[in-house]
Amino acid sequence: MDASILVNIILYGVPAVLAVTLHEAAHGYVARKFGDRTAEMLGRITLNPIKHIDPIGTILVPLGLFLMWKFMGGPLFLFGWAKPVPIQPRYFKDPIRNMRWVAAAGPLSNLAMAIGWAIIGRLMLFMPDLLSAGVMSMVIFGVLFNLSLMVLNLIPILPLDGGRVLYSFLPWKWAMSYARTERYGFIIVLVLAMTGILSAIIRPLVAFGSLLIGMAIGL
Repeated sequence: MDASILVNIILYGVPAVLAVTLHEAAHGYVARKFGDRTAEMLGRITLNPIKHIDPIGTILVPLGLFLMWKFMGGPLFLFGWAKPVPIQPRYFKDPIRNMRWVAAAGPLSNLAMAIGWAIIGRLMLFMPDLLSAGVMSMVIFGVLFNLSLMVLNLIPILPLDGGRVLYSFLPWKWAMSYARTERYGFIIVLVLAMTGILSAIIRPLVAFGSLLIGMAIGL
């Protein structure tokens, strides 16, 4: 493999793995706050990426999309996922309301990381000796990938986090009907991705989010 491609994989792999790892750890952390210690007992409330990595969603899919972009051109569009953190809502005092916050914790962690990467980029401007094209590429990718993961997960399709949040707000009868769509959720997301609809939804929202973050921290 060409050395430059390997360097790019490393530069982009660090923020990508952090994004999916902290996303899942956030779910487990908030679930523990509400009384469910399942994720904690399984060692999933950790920054160790090995505990969260899904060979397909965390490695093969993002790597394949990156290589397609590198060799075939076109806009870079990456997404991925980690092993879902097991959640047992029966341990919650208020399962519906508590699950809403457990679900929202993942996307919120990605928003926090996007802002964090942007702040690192801002600070690097004051450290010219450490500033390099590679570091700035990592920073930019960290912002864009986290925003992409946040927007993707907020789409109101079960089992995505946005679907779980929407479920928590629906009247009981509607929620039960909506819950039955979860078995088709992955297929729906896959079809949206293959047809380009998913990209058309995510890209403008990510561009808007990155613009707001840039304006907020002066980039």
